[in-house]
Amino acid sequence: MNKDYRIGSKVIMKKEHPCGTNLWEVTRVGVDIKIKCINCNRSIMMDRIEFNKKIKKVEVY
Repeated sequence: MNKDYRIGSKVIMKKEHPCGTNLWEVTRVGVDIKIKCINCNRSIMMDRIEFNKKIKKVEVY
C-alpha cells in the first residue's frame, strides 16, 4: 500500500463518514494527521499510526 501523502492529498478511508463519503483531504501532517471531509467539511485529527491503519488509498497529491 502506498502511504505517500502530504498536505493537499486526497485519501480514501476504509470506513465511510456518516455524511456518506469516504474521500478526505489531508490538511496537516506531523505526529498527528488532520483530515477534512470533502462532502461536509468536517475535520478530524488522529495519530499517524491510527491513520495508517484506517487509510485505504491515496488518490491525488
